[in-house]
This record gives sequence, structure tokens and C-alpha cells, in this order.
Amino acid sequence: MMKIITRIVLSSLTAFLSLMLATNVSAQRVNKLIELFENGEPGFGVLSFDYSLNNARSLATSGLDFVFIDMEHAPFDVERLREFLLGMTNKRSILEKGNLQPDVVPLVRIPAAGGAEELISQAKQVLDVGVFGIFFPAVHTREQAELAVRATRYPQYNGASDFEPAGLRGRNPSNAAWYWGISDYHAKADVWPLDPEGELLAMMFIESAEGAENIDEIITVPGLGGIFIGPSDLSLSIGEKPGFDKPEGHPTYEQTLNILNHAKKNNLIAGIHNATPDYA
Repeated sequence: MMKIITRIVLSSLTAFLSLMLATNVSAQRVNKLIELFENGEPGFGVLSFDYSLNNARSLATSGLDFVFIDMEHAPFDVERLREFLLGMTNKRSILEKGNLQPDVVPLVRIPAAGGAEELISQAKQVLDVGVFGIFFPAVHTREQAELAVRATRYPQYNGASDFEPAGLRGRNPSNAAWYWGISDYHAKADVWPLDPEGELLAMMFIESAEGAENIDEIITVPGLGGIFIGPSDLSLSIGEKPGFDKPEGHPTYEQTLNILNHAKKNNLIAGIHNATPDYA
């Protein structure tokens, strides 16, 4: 009799915990970075070339908001990326918080630059293992930005108010759904803020004089999650010595300020790679 009662109590407790976790998951965003942006807060992260499990574990408990995994200047190795993401899974934090939102959001920069043909397949592969957004390098024109957004989206249902830009991502979400830990991945795997419920970020690197010149057109692309300034390549493209944290009066500084002002005027998320916290 005691065994039966104990089994009933344990079953009831398990059901309660499962219900509590499911409730928190449905009420909370999976992408912490988007949650910060919606609350008007900045996000701070780090660029990483190190795919090791030890680095993944360290970053998962670093207190940062995101990690920007660079597959443009490091090997484009999706299997190593998958292992890295698993290494960032912090089960203790999930249990303590009672929700599936990663403390540190993994994002990837793919190698395909400037709207290259392989952009669509590369975006699909990194999204399918579960990253929460993509940094697209060397976006120079509105057309290239639109292609990047389309590569991040699934095709939308007929009659959807946000049907355009039409998605190009092929559907095989099993790995990503498992990594996110949710049952409605397809519904959530869309670009924010075009889809207010979307959990993916499509971020465009502006790192050339051409991109800076076309910034007004680029930032009007629906589905754009934000822009990110690459100061080193931007410096080179306008004939300056490459580097970060250019002081006031330098052409790169003026171009950077111009890009940031355009983003601010259009209420668009903007970021930059800095060498020091003070410059940020």
C-alpha cells in the first residue's frame, strides 16, 4: 500500500514540475538577446574562434549575454559547431531557472560574404543545429540584406501578414528543435522583429564604404534584426590603416557615427566590435 501511495505522490510531483516548466517556457522567450532588446537593454558578448568543449563550458557561465562564434575566419565546420552548442548547455541553470532560455545566446557568423551563392546553404546548416541568429558578413546593398533575411526564414503560410521577404530555408528542424527544447520550433523560428514572436536574429555586418553609403536602403529591409559594424574592414575600405576604436576625427570614426545615427533614427539595433569597454 505504501509503495502505491509513494508512486502516486511522485507521479503527481513529476506532473507538477513538468507543468511548471512548460508554463515558464511558454511565457518566456528562448532568445535572451531579443528579450533584452525588447526591454530597451543592451547586450554584451564576445567573439570566439575556439570551438573547444572547455571554451563552450566557460562561455556558458561567463555572465555575457551572447557569444558570436566566428565561422568566417575559422573553419566552417558544422559538426564541431554542434558539439560546441551541446557544450554550452547548462543543465544546472535550466533546473534553477525553470526555463530553457540560455544564459549566453549562441550566434554564428557564416563565411559567405556579400550575398554569395553559398549563403543560403550555410545559413540553413547553422540554423538547423540550433543557433539563435546569424551575422552575415560584408553586406553592401539592400538586395544582399534581403537575401540574408530570406535565407534565415522558412516560407510563410498563405495569407500571412509578414509573407515577405519570402523565406528560402529548407525545413528539417529536428536537431534545432531538440537543442532549443521546444515543440513549436517552426512557429518560433522566424526573424524578429518582423515576426514579434520570432526568436531568430538576422544581423548584417556593415564593413565597407559601399555598405555605409547604402545604409539608408539596407536598414529598410523587413526582417532585419540589426546591423553590426566591422571597424577593421571598414577602415581598409576607405583607405585607412585597419584597427578598432578609431578616435574622433578619423574617417572611420565619422563613418561609424553616421551608420549608428541612421540606425538610431530608424529604431534599429546596432552593434560594433570594440577593443576596449570604454569605447563601447
